[in-house]
Amino acid sequence: MGNSYFSEVSPLYRALGVLVVGLVAAFVALQTEQGKAFNQLRKDSMVELRKVVWPSRQETLQTTLIVLVFVLIVALLLFVLDWVLNGAISMLIG
Repeated sequence: MGNSYFSEVSPLYRALGVLVVGLVAAFVALQTEQGKAFNQLRKDSMVELRKVVWPSRQETLQTTLIVLVFVLIVALLLFVLDWVLNGAISMLIG
């Protein structure tokens, strides 16, 4: 509705207006009890995020390769199982 009402205004000004309205809405929301609780949760999450021990590049590559190999093995097993069952059903049906 806002885009229709303000269609003669430059899109840049409309985007800035949406940004300002969003910031005001966020400021008002942070003044409520739920907003304060959300903000505290955000702060606590940032503290916990700093405690995370991130894997090295080598660990990440090794884990990725292990997962890829496992997926390929499972895919191959499912292919063989499907092929065997398909042959058995074909023989059974005729």
